[in-house]
Amino acid sequence: MASGAWTIEKRAPLRNDSVLKEENVPEIGCLSIVVLGASGDLAKKKTFPALFNLYRQGFLQSHEVYIFGYARTNISDEELRDRIRGYLVPSKNTAEGHEEDLSNFLQLIKYVCGSYDTEEGFQLLDKEIAEHEILRNSKEGSSRRLFYLALPPSVYPPVCKMIRKCCINKSDLGGWTRIVVEKPFGRDLESAEQLSNQIGELFEEPQIYRIDHYLGKELVQNLLVLRFANRFFMPLWNRDNIDNIQIVFREDFGTDGRGGYFDQYGIIRDIIQNHLLQVLCLVAMEKPVSLKPEHVRDEKVKVLNCVVPIKDEEVVLGQYEGYLDDPTVPDGSYTPTFATMVLRIHNERWEGVPFILKAGKALNSRKAEIRVQFKDVPGDIFKSIKQGRNEFVIRLQPSEAMYMKLTVKQPGLKMSTVQSEMDLSYAQRYQNITIPEAYERLILDTIRGDQQHFVRRDELKAAWEIFTPLLHRIDKGEFKSISYKRGSRGPEEADKLLEKAGYVQTHGYIWIPPTL
Repeated sequence: MASGAWTIEKRAPLRNDSVLKEENVPEIGCLSIVVLGASGDLAKKKTFPALFNLYRQGFLQSHEVYIFGYARTNISDEELRDRIRGYLVPSKNTAEGHEEDLSNFLQLIKYVCGSYDTEEGFQLLDKEIAEHEILRNSKEGSSRRLFYLALPPSVYPPVCKMIRKCCINKSDLGGWTRIVVEKPFGRDLESAEQLSNQIGELFEEPQIYRIDHYLGKELVQNLLVLRFANRFFMPLWNRDNIDNIQIVFREDFGTDGRGGYFDQYGIIRDIIQNHLLQVLCLVAMEKPVSLKPEHVRDEKVKVLNCVVPIKDEEVVLGQYEGYLDDPTVPDGSYTPTFATMVLRIHNERWEGVPFILKAGKALNSRKAEIRVQFKDVPGDIFKSIKQGRNEFVIRLQPSEAMYMKLTVKQPGLKMSTVQSEMDLSYAQRYQNITIPEAYERLILDTIRGDQQHFVRRDELKAAWEIFTPLLHRIDKGEFKSISYKRGSRGPEEADKLLEKAGYVQTHGYIWIPPTL
């Protein structure tokens, strides 16, 4: 360079170990899926039904897959099958042949009893897996082992240690070992980093799948397609046209006997820090270089790093009346069951646009949605501001739909305006298609080695950095919750915060899902 001559340096290709392995080495070995915590509610209600639906649709073949349940409860194979049988129900398009499919699927399940922190049970589990692999004529190291931890995070470290020591593939001939871990990933930045370090010492990042089931929902997965495959959205999706964005999660029931568990976390840790923040990333991120998992996750991390510290005056916390009556909830608990907060993103696209995250229990409705509200029309010649602003609404659940609220001419001889909608309701448009459950998609992604819809370690760290200061203040009792009535919209202060942030509510308009 001293002579002034230019040189060309060849850059190393971007690497995604999980994808490269699948591209370069064929996967011919059998598949063993191990559900740890097999006797628990999560496994019965979500994991096993998802596996059954994948089996029923042909994604899991009986000649190559075997499913192992592992837990401390001392039960037989048949007792486990009986426990989960009632949760394996047919969908509208699979009623025919259901009993035969159910019987065949249950025969693929074997139960192993053992503790989570000693080698004896995991050595027995490894023996059972190895016997299955031999029966399927899999060469050592060519088999695929998936461990689904349907367990509380407190036992992740000892379980991962036992898997690493006793159950991991012995060599690499196209096979793999992967682990799936459920939220919550810690309680704050420090505990999340500690957990990440403990698991990271045992497994590489391409082997770790941190599952957030919101990333498996149909309309959440549609966000990238909507934003980057439709030309008319691209010039509108910025601070010049959008006034505010709401991401809302509402439940019409309380903790219902789970108060003791919920009280350990609260609504921010349970819903906002993970589910709603993941949705925010997909709404706000820039277009990735490609759909490769690392490219998508890189853009999500960039967005999180642009979120500025949350201001006290832009947070409203609530706790519904009767929450403390639950005998499992500690007396005088400060834990919020409701929260509305404004997040602000300091970058060129979103400077000045409030992202309003709202979640609560025991409210007047049940829904999850994204509500993008556009700015007022400049020089409005129809004086239609009273009709309300344009809004693009993505209903995540229930009644999956997308609709655009528009001001149109009221039919008739008068030139008057009214608000209506352009509507894509999935139940009407896709009548013969069963929308898969989120867990089905994500388990299938894990088998395929696609980490796009899973949370990367640096992404998790950035998320906790946003919320940890606020959470510590709540835990110390420095940030109090406002009492609200069951079946209400939540604290009135939350509506005032929305108004202050710039949200304009439409009065007199209600979206009604179209009937078939």
